[in-house]
Amino acid sequence: MIRFFNTLNGRVEPFEPLSAGAVKLYTCGPTVYDYPHIGNYRAYVFEDLLKRFLLFMGLRTTHVMNITDVDDKTIRGANLQGVALGEYTRKYQDAFFEDIRTLRILPADVYPRATEHIPEMVAIIRGLLEKGFAYRKEGSIYFSIAKFPAYGRLSKIRLDELKPGQRVETDEYEKESVHDFALWKEPKPGEPFWETEVGPGRPGWHIECSAMSSKYLGETFDIHCGGVDNIFPHHENEIAQSEAFTGRPFVRTWMHCHHLVVDGEKMSKSKGNQFTPRDLISKGADPIDLRFLLLSTHYRKMLNFTSEALAQAKASRRRLLDFLFKLEHGDFAPEGPDPVVSDLIGKARQGFVEGLADDLNISNSLSALFEFAREVNTLIASERLGAGDAEASAALLREVDGVLAVLPPKELQEEALPPELASKIEARQKARQEKDFKLADRLRRELIGEGIILEDTKDGLRWKRTK
Repeated sequence: MIRFFNTLNGRVEPFEPLSAGAVKLYTCGPTVYDYPHIGNYRAYVFEDLLKRFLLFMGLRTTHVMNITDVDDKTIRGANLQGVALGEYTRKYQDAFFEDIRTLRILPADVYPRATEHIPEMVAIIRGLLEKGFAYRKEGSIYFSIAKFPAYGRLSKIRLDELKPGQRVETDEYEKESVHDFALWKEPKPGEPFWETEVGPGRPGWHIECSAMSSKYLGETFDIHCGGVDNIFPHHENEIAQSEAFTGRPFVRTWMHCHHLVVDGEKMSKSKGNQFTPRDLISKGADPIDLRFLLLSTHYRKMLNFTSEALAQAKASRRRLLDFLFKLEHGDFAPEGPDPVVSDLIGKARQGFVEGLADDLNISNSLSALFEFAREVNTLIASERLGAGDAEASAALLREVDGVLAVLPPKELQEEALPPELASKIEARQKARQEKDFKLADRLRRELIGEGIILEDTKDGLRWKRTK
């Protein structure tokens, strides 16, 4: 049974999709006004882990991730640079897609852009006006929170803090600002606007996601994800305007990941501690080590990013890489299946699945894998692992890596080496781990003399034959 924590009711509960065997998933994508930082990618990697696990469990998953390409920030940035909005945002859209490929984040099925869905937003706004949930004021259109008594269910906002009739114009605001929010903003000098049935103007941020999610996933769908900073006002406002318009529940399960901090402090450009994946990679970080770090802390716990934590993630991932290397390139006796190993494989797989099925408890899942590696390594050291069991053990690692995506793709590995060369490579790896660099260098030179060149890449150790 899969169980997830639902922010809406504050408890872990069984997850059952609306349609058997199929999940409709919406995740808040980037606002393309700057390069996303590692805090943003903490959310995107969590969502990727969730999606990969759903697929692993045999659930067909339709994933929609929006691109916010018109809002206060994008307009401000374009105006500061003196360029058209589309030209300004395109640079950051391209960077985002490059980054998610680098971090092995599976692409969404649909990436709707806000600027391409103005008619859908206008249709909802028109309906809210007709139903009395929205009103006009000085050329803009606002949602009346007082007309929606269920407001505050997600964020647990106290409605007695609401000051009737007060409005907030900005897209993002503090939790104290429980005011009517803008659905449609009047045209202003220097801002893009659209001529529509509800008048000239541009959309507010919140209406964008309601329009795009309902278009591609329907009026009610299974899971909506984001960071905890999206709970209020963004997701609370999405619920209000969507349910007021349709009269139906908007989302069944809301999942939010906690903040990422750097050395225990909130990230900010002024402090000089706000990093993008590009910043870290340019300083020598392996992007897959970064991925491993971002997914290895439970999504509802705060993640403290430090150089030491990244080094630990690298070391942990190397343990899996070395284990896989032994299994796929070691010299094992051609023996039949051992029931002991079969039990270890079954236990590891069960532990991995049970961990993730318990609200994506990645710590338990990884513990099951590392315990499996420890026990099988013991069998390898005592020469008690047969070739068939090594192959089955490697197959398990490859299977679970469909969820983790932290091991090198199999197609990067060349043909198996002769046993004596494979053993020498293992000895060289062990020497490096033990910081015996003199021995490691000697073994590397010996391998070069035998026609084998080693390459320490971001995807682990590779080798190639000299011509």
